[in-house]
Amino acid sequence: MNYKKIAEKLGVDFNDESLLKQAFTHRSYLNENRGSNLQHNERLEFLGDAVMELATTDYLYRSFPNKTEGDLTALRASLVNTQTISNVANELGLNEYLLLSKGEAKDRGRARQYILANTFESIIGAIYLDQGYERAKLFIYQNLMSRLEEILTQGSWIDAKSKLQEIVQEKLGITPTYKTIKEEGPDHDKKFTVALFYGEKEINIGQGKSKQEAEQSVAQKVLLEEAASSK
Repeated sequence: MNYKKIAEKLGVDFNDESLLKQAFTHRSYLNENRGSNLQHNERLEFLGDAVMELATTDYLYRSFPNKTEGDLTALRASLVNTQTISNVANELGLNEYLLLSKGEAKDRGRARQYILANTFESIIGAIYLDQGYERAKLFIYQNLMSRLEEILTQGSWIDAKSKLQEIVQEKLGITPTYKTIKEEGPDHDKKFTVALFYGEKEINIGQGKSKQEAEQSVAQKVLLEEAASSK
């Protein structure tokens, strides 16, 4: 893999290129390549997620002084959900540099979306370790904040749960329900995974730092998918 090429595309001149390679290394790859002397990217993802959360929150707080905490939470959920981040990762061409097991490499569905989103967060973690917070923040602003105008124009961030409920009740005559399927991390740094159901059918899942944020995230994701399919 020519990681100098992807580094150029990312616009980051890494001092330690091994951090970038680690950011692309999925745990499954190491299971099939135990003698590679590589490390998987989960720790970098953990770090990058926190850096992205801070940078995004700070940007929204300063940019929208009149919005409520609830509005800022909904905006942040629209920016940092799996679908948005995986779309950015795809556009950056991260997919072709992933180090995956043979099985994971064949999967192009939802699992790949999560891997791409996690890789994007891992790259943020790698930049942070290599060059500090300000450089990582610049990378986030350059690649993620460009989505904000579209989100604001569509109004899709506005109480996504209520908006989705109206649509589903009108189309299907049922009310969407939400179920917390995973809760990870210590009390000061929780990550919730919530599944959205139409009746007994699971539609999609979302994540957030609170159950409310995770519910907004998955509702927003489904709204975006509905909008894309109707075009």
